[in-house]
Amino acid sequence: MSLPKTPSFNLSGKRALVTGASSGIGLACAAALAEAGAHVVCAARGQERLQSTVDAMAAEGWSAEALVLDMADLDALTGTMKRQAPFDVVVNSAGLARHGPAMETQPDDYDAVMNLNLRAAYFLSVGAAHGMKAAGLRGSIIHISSQMGHVGGIDRAVYCASKHGLEGMIKAMAIEWGPQGIRINTICPTFIRTPLTESTFDNPERVKWIEEKIKLGRVGEVTDIMGPVVYLASDASALMTGTHMLIDGGWTAD
Repeated sequence: MSLPKTPSFNLSGKRALVTGASSGIGLACAAALAEAGAHVVCAARGQERLQSTVDAMAAEGWSAEALVLDMADLDALTGTMKRQAPFDVVVNSAGLARHGPAMETQPDDYDAVMNLNLRAAYFLSVGAAHGMKAAGLRGSIIHISSQMGHVGGIDRAVYCASKHGLEGMIKAMAIEWGPQGIRINTICPTFIRTPLTESTFDNPERVKWIEEKIKLGRVGEVTDIMGPVVYLASDASALMTGTHMLIDGGWTAD
């Protein structure tokens, strides 16, 4: 009898782009893909921290390069995607949150969140898909979304709107691009400890609320995202598109 074999999680020979790669979840995604064998183009706004990330990855013997890119600059984003060689894998971890009561939302805050979380994500996806289609690649596009793309949250009306929009976007794109073998999915984490979330975890009442909502009784770490991103990037998830992976400790199980 011939037994089935597990599809490969190995990414050797693959070229990957990770945005927001200089810290937090983006850095963890870049490290995970590089450790799995991919050559990773690490993109972020800040040159110094980005180069430190690439240097640390090189010290591990992994293949990586730096790309300074402001995702909110649409001209820079679309131009970069046209100039870059096609990617087998694109992971978008760039994001922004400006929390506050809905009745106090300012248009500038609304626009800033939507421009990065949704508009930039949209055109990054389009640019990536163009490259994949032209090169005949059966690629994987992965967006770091949020559990807040599936529920509501206090003082998070704008953020939730951007992430709910992202979830709808990937469903439509998956239908369009599926015939070309291009997959697009999201990863939806709960609260993850990163430099950007330090202020949240400095608030004891907010930490109590978070821990009560997470059924596993702990907040997330960036390492909790590393396995899922390799899975979605690899052949192991070859039949997954237009959907999401909730890494939320049971938050949305209610």
